[in-house]
Amino acid sequence: MSLFAPYLRLAHQIPGRVRLKLDAAALDVPLLRGLGAQALQQALASVRGVQDFSFNLLARSCVITYDNATIPDAAWPDLLAQRSSVSAQTLLAILQESYEELRFGQH
Repeated sequence: MSLFAPYLRLAHQIPGRVRLKLDAAALDVPLLRGLGAQALQQALASVRGVQDFSFNLLARSCVITYDNATIPDAAWPDLLAQRSSVSAQTLLAILQESYEELRFGQH
């Protein structure tokens, strides 16, 4: 997430749904460019609390539908603003948990 955060901004949010925009500069980062929408979708599908994810490459935006009982609504803006709130820490812990599962092949 720390790799993406500088290139993401919150475009719109309602409870349980967030739209994020990816800055064009992110396309110059080889690791980000190499990920691709399918790999990103697979990674986010394994995140606890994420119910749906769609990515529009042409618009450089993604919509994440999530369970706001698991991921607090304040987590997204707090995390992107690098605020160390309880909400942001909750989301970071969930993302770390998913990363570890993917990294070590656990499901």
